[in-house]
Amino acid sequence: MKNSSYHILRVGLAITFLWIGILIFKNPVAWGQMVQPWAAALLPVSLKSAMIMNALLDVLVGIFLLIDVQVLWASLLGALHLLLVLVVVGINGITTRDIGLLAGALSLFVNAMPQSWREKFKLNNGGR
Repeated sequence: MKNSSYHILRVGLAITFLWIGILIFKNPVAWGQMVQPWAAALLPVSLKSAMIMNALLDVLVGIFLLIDVQVLWASLLGALHLLLVLVVVGINGITTRDIGLLAGALSLFVNAMPQSWREKFKLNNGGR
């Protein structure tokens, strides 16, 4: 059974992913300026197109978390995405917050794991 803290974290992350996705859709070029030049040079598409795809990913993760569907995969995808953001943007005054969001996404992922996975990786829910 999922407790209230799970739902608070899930909805909070969902709103965050949805909000940032919408903001990126509104101005992908400005958000693309945060990407380190070395990372932008590796892109197979324009930086603007990459940012639009990024916004779409954020919105999809947000929707799945919000409606409580496929939380296991949405939280894993969100965590991997946040880790990638930290790599390609770097850790600065803005992305420092992404470390906390990454921890929250990983927490949801662990909570959404099937019991058999938790047992395999020796994870528990604090004895609950």
